[in-house]
Amino acid sequence: MEKSSHQLDLPVEVQRQQPRRSCAVRHCNRRAGSPYGQFPLSDDPFRFIPCTNVTVPPALDDSDPEQTWADLFDPNPDHWSWGNVTEQSGQDDDPYAGRGIYLCGYLDVPLDYTNETDARIVRLAVTKYQVSGLARVDTALGPYANPSAGSKSERTIVIEPGGPGGSGTSYTWRAAQDITRRLSDGKFDVLGWDPRGVNTTSPAIACFPYDADRDRWAMLANQYREVSASPEAQLEVADAMNDATFRACWERHGDLARFVSTAFVARDMEEIRKALGEDELTGYLVSYGTGIGQTWANMFPDSVGRVILDGTEYVRDHRLLGGFGWTALDNATDAWRDGFLGECLNAGPEHCALAQSRGSEIVTLQDLEVRMQKLVVSISQRPVAGYVESSGPSLVTYSGLVSAIYSALYNAETWPALAQMLYELEAGNSTLAAAMLDRSEWEYDPTLPSPPSPKPSTDELGSLVICADSYDAPLPPDGLVWWNSLWANMTSQAWISGNSRFFNVLPCQHFTKYWPQPAEVYRGELNHTLKNPILLIAETYDPATPLRNGRRLLNEMGKNARLIVHHGYGHSSRDKSNCTDSIAKTYVLNGILPEEQETPCYADEKPYLYGVNTTSVWREHIRELALWNPTLLP
Repeated sequence: MEKSSHQLDLPVEVQRQQPRRSCAVRHCNRRAGSPYGQFPLSDDPFRFIPCTNVTVPPALDDSDPEQTWADLFDPNPDHWSWGNVTEQSGQDDDPYAGRGIYLCGYLDVPLDYTNETDARIVRLAVTKYQVSGLARVDTALGPYANPSAGSKSERTIVIEPGGPGGSGTSYTWRAAQDITRRLSDGKFDVLGWDPRGVNTTSPAIACFPYDADRDRWAMLANQYREVSASPEAQLEVADAMNDATFRACWERHGDLARFVSTAFVARDMEEIRKALGEDELTGYLVSYGTGIGQTWANMFPDSVGRVILDGTEYVRDHRLLGGFGWTALDNATDAWRDGFLGECLNAGPEHCALAQSRGSEIVTLQDLEVRMQKLVVSISQRPVAGYVESSGPSLVTYSGLVSAIYSALYNAETWPALAQMLYELEAGNSTLAAAMLDRSEWEYDPTLPSPPSPKPSTDELGSLVICADSYDAPLPPDGLVWWNSLWANMTSQAWISGNSRFFNVLPCQHFTKYWPQPAEVYRGELNHTLKNPILLIAETYDPATPLRNGRRLLNEMGKNARLIVHHGYGHSSRDKSNCTDSIAKTYVLNGILPEEQETPCYADEKPYLYGVNTTSVWREHIRELALWNPTLLP
């Protein structure tokens, strides 16, 4: 399709370079009462102000975004988002002394880096955790005051959680304080951003008007192969829905899908580095974020500082039709058998419900695997009736249950809750299963108050990125016959992850129908000589990014990388290892990497023995998935 009739029109005021107004020029009187001075600072490219519950970047059609943003500054520090209380906090009668501060801002970048005549912009939402906090301007320094308060750290750790579609600002809120402690002993600031099309970055790409509309069609279109009376007929339904969804994306957002490829996200990250004023970028990039990192490093090799890629993808795979899906199936079944089931038995019945004997015999791994397979097969033949007080009648379906199992493999801390749920479900009690799946299957929650301006989730962005990155992979001449064969192969290879990964890539059958060519994709080599070598971390039981990815990337990058083989469970190195953390911290603080190309590290503890055994972890897990990898939600 031609872009002219559906090019997204923005007001002429929205230009790449907009006039900046100092706070001192307009409307500063109401902010003069802040004991920490006025925000945003006139020379700050991110326009940072202390975060509150209203600090969302101004809309693209705002005729005076600088002033709209400045007016959001609240002078009362009690309303700001501060870091956790520390031993140094609260000294000198200042409750915020010694505490970090969350700063919210935005950065305008070109929508189309390849066309200088296109004046449209992307307004990237940015959140920074500043470890030094803020410096008071209304009093002299007390005896306990930090003289560096309010200052930027020597390096800033730029973070990205993955997806595609994961929110970097949400990741900052959830993890920044842990990341700076883990990687820099709390010395370096942490900055995350919402990639183009995601969350509070503008324009945000959601192709349904409301989340409830997406939920309505999901049950019909996302049925797994094992419960489809006719896989061919189900594939036709899913394919037609993908066509309709991309049509909606085109109608609502015009040509924007041309500008969301990983190459453009990498260019955005380089603009963030420039705005930080740092000659080298320091980064911690996870999952799909490692794809951004590989691409960026080879596009801008002279900007590479101390960058960690954790949960490593291999972006050459993403250039292939369906490659984002079928290259990621290595580990899920092993993680289920050796990890979820095997470590359950190792931990024993006091820590894992499924280790409890149903009779007099000791539970063996083979017996437990057979029992779970029987349970799953029975649910594929008939869903289990359930009831949830908040939403009424419910069904525990095969598709929902398997999707929940797959998502749980990302985080071993959820395994005790999942084991308890499966144990009760096997015994005929669906209460816990219905409640847990109810939290994960639906994006719309009628029990929550409706916001003033309901904003749907930007879920479709993930499909658009995946398909843009593989747009030039030839479509199969036999159409859905090829896709049906791929679906069968993927589910046969990995019953836990095959369906989910297949539905990630099936929409690509229709991408070029609406957007024949992205503005840019990276097709270069991955072995450019970098200013500094990077650190790769790949996990032995990672259900999404197999160890094979890290080793293939290391082989291509050669002297430009080192690899930690992290022996543990879950996605990325979240299964804590003092060995992994020590290498990563030494690298970030001092730039020192192991001499060896590959270093083995082992997790400090085993699953089920983390001291976690409540369903509250499951609720936290679902909230996390919704923020940093919505494609894992059923």
